[in-house]
Amino acid sequence: MMPILLDYETLRLIWWVLLGVLLIGFAVMDGFDLGVATLLPFIAKNDDERRVLLNTIGPVWEGNQVWFILGGGALFAAWPAVYAVAFSGLYLAMLAVLGALILRPVGFKYRSKLLSPTWRKWWDRVIFLGGFLPALLFGVATGNVLLGLPFRFDGDMRLSLEGGLFSLLTPLPLVAGLISVGMLVMHGAAFLQFKTTGIVRNRAAKAGQWAAILSALLFTATGLWMLSGYWGLDGYQITQAIDPQAASNPLAKTVGREMGAWLGNYQLHPWMMAAPIVGILGSLLAAMALWRRFVWLGFICSGLAIAGIIGTVGLSMFPFILPSSLDPASSLLVWDASSSHLTLWWMLIAVVVFLPIVLTYTAWVFRVLRGPVTI
Repeated sequence: MMPILLDYETLRLIWWVLLGVLLIGFAVMDGFDLGVATLLPFIAKNDDERRVLLNTIGPVWEGNQVWFILGGGALFAAWPAVYAVAFSGLYLAMLAVLGALILRPVGFKYRSKLLSPTWRKWWDRVIFLGGFLPALLFGVATGNVLLGLPFRFDGDMRLSLEGGLFSLLTPLPLVAGLISVGMLVMHGAAFLQFKTTGIVRNRAAKAGQWAAILSALLFTATGLWMLSGYWGLDGYQITQAIDPQAASNPLAKTVGREMGAWLGNYQLHPWMMAAPIVGILGSLLAAMALWRRFVWLGFICSGLAIAGIIGTVGLSMFPFILPSSLDPASSLLVWDASSSHLTLWWMLIAVVVFLPIVLTYTAWVFRVLRGPVTI
């Protein structure tokens, strides 16, 4: 048998980083086509303009979904307890996301089947919902993760959950949903900057500027809100030392809730402040680049803003992956919710082999499809 060259703690940390990379990869790669779909009714005023927008994302959206599959697969294999709790606690929200993600390609396929304006108008609405709803619900889900999901484990590790779909729609998750919509619309507009021309490009630039500014303002306000601790926005904190090398057991620790605890990592490790700074500056620079029509700079800055915002969530919560609002001691951590040492090792080998292939193929596709889209 091949020896395991990395210890358990290191592999758990590597997989936490890889999970973040895959989620950011999904948000950056699939985010722009969700943003374009959300912008469809606002910046395309006639059928020709709507065809241009759809043709910018039509050839690439399927490839971008690979990141969604990779992220879900990595979560399932590396953090099975997190996968089970998250998909059970957010079941209806995830079902709505999957429904919307299915509707979007159906809209792409069926919209062009008839020339009827009414037929196309209704499919345009479906495509819009297929972009807007996932963007909103991904943010709502992230906000609920920050608050903690209402779950607990009993002594035999049996899971129980409370709450329903409407209990997820509290102020912080809704604000997180708006941040998510804003940053993906910004990214979609930045993508349209180098894939369209003329009036459509100008409208995309204006929409992207507002979305970028809104993202920066809401993201900053949310950080200040969490720092203040108003409306029960307490973070979670481990109150008992744990062994990062021990076998996974979510009940072998104690956890407390404390005002401002999600900001504690920034006091211990000031370098982590780079993530929120990139999130805010990236959004503002993207707004400036869209205003000045700096095509590539706008797209790069919007991608960096997304990475900074998602990275801020991960770094704020570390080592928590999924806290429990019902029983904080049942919260799932990097150190107590992972697969076995051997499983993480073999998964890492698979990533080292296959991830470069995915990146190479993606780069080749975008090179082949480079250049603006016209009628």
